[in-house]
Amino acid sequence: MEYDLVVVGGGPAGYVGAIRAAQLGKKVACVETDRAGGTCLNWGCIPTKALLKSAELLQHIQHADQFGIQVEKVSFDFAKVIGRSRGVADQMAKGIEFLFKSKKVDYIRGSAKLQKDKSLLVTAPDGKTQTLMAKNVLLATGAKPRPIPGLAFDGARILSSKEAMAVPDLPESIVIIGAGAIGVEFAYFFNAFGSKVTLVEMLPKILPVEDADSSDFVTKSFAKQGIEVLTETKFEAADLSGKKIKLTFGGKGAKTIESTHVLVAIGIQANTEGLLGEGVAVNLDRGYIKTDDRYQTNIPGVYAAGDIIGPPWLAHVASYEAIEAVEGMFDPKKKPKKVEVFPGCTYCQPQVASIGLTEAKAKEKGLKFKVSKFPYKASGKAVASGDSEGFVKLITGEKYGEILGAHIVGQEATELIAEVGLAMNLEATVEEISHTIHAHPTLSEMIMEASHVAEGHAIHI
Repeated sequence: MEYDLVVVGGGPAGYVGAIRAAQLGKKVACVETDRAGGTCLNWGCIPTKALLKSAELLQHIQHADQFGIQVEKVSFDFAKVIGRSRGVADQMAKGIEFLFKSKKVDYIRGSAKLQKDKSLLVTAPDGKTQTLMAKNVLLATGAKPRPIPGLAFDGARILSSKEAMAVPDLPESIVIIGAGAIGVEFAYFFNAFGSKVTLVEMLPKILPVEDADSSDFVTKSFAKQGIEVLTETKFEAADLSGKKIKLTFGGKGAKTIESTHVLVAIGIQANTEGLLGEGVAVNLDRGYIKTDDRYQTNIPGVYAAGDIIGPPWLAHVASYEAIEAVEGMFDPKKKPKKVEVFPGCTYCQPQVASIGLTEAKAKEKGLKFKVSKFPYKASGKAVASGDSEGFVKLITGEKYGEILGAHIVGQEATELIAEVGLAMNLEATVEEISHTIHAHPTLSEMIMEASHVAEGHAIHI
């Protein structure tokens, strides 16, 4: 059977690309080794947010007396917390499978290997094979956690992010190596339920890609929550012989730590193992598949999108890339766009969200800019809701007031950032935002207020 497009991988790039191609009237198949939705939906974005919601709810209940509500003997069932997360992932995966059926996308379970003639040899879970012929191929197999030498994942004590999502029992203690978004979210989660958490980062700040103000704010907040944060600290060795793991670290936070569990969250690597058949050579860049401005590889008719082509490793970026790739492959007149401006979100509490340039990057580029900040504690809605921890920070061009970047830390930061993303896409200025009436009381008013600050006529600070 020949398809107009065969997509390898059913994650945010794969399933979205397959559905978009089907909408364009093409005959499409999507091959996935695990389950529709890929890592993001099954073992990443979605189930982690379910876990984090449980943690947030627990913390709200523990502080219910601040709202005049008395709650005694607060307890939790950790197995149910994990079970709910897995149930959410299962529900969403079924939703993608339904979409495939309704959009007439052939969904095939198995692993696919690209052949020299651009066909795909698909091996099903039961070992049976079939060959799919394709006019076009979209490689979207994503990425997988990267291990540290000397700390190989064992699924029991030394965990990747996937295994951390389904631990049967709450760890007594856990050392998290790597303080990017994944490490920070798990630090918040396990600490909220009572694990002794140590968060270790090799670089000078946690959340290294974020603005320095955001990183510093979360570091201080985590310290208040009881999370030990070690920066400029590097893993050196591990002794796995005892009941607890003995970890030795060097650098600024040099020390030896004993812990029941370790989560390695130092990054990811492209998932290309078994993807290419004999004699098939795809150009790589630092281990990621290299593509041109149409998302095409060095092999004509073979495209790639999502985490497999490199950073930023974000589900929403992957979906965007897949749509651009698919529309470009079937419409020669379309000029696909490469990702330039995108939101980044971390769903701990306080939440962190950003888009565009950090203050450091703006300085590095030699731009003339203004920095304007508005604190959550000056927001009526934030104070009334008991969520007065955080700030909104805008970086704007000095001459025209265009938005160069935005950084939000606090409750619902990951929702609020969308307004700034739209504003940047429309090339709006802070003047236009400040002249847009925002409902009162809302958290979104803080973006308007930060715009007032940028213009030099702040009202509420």
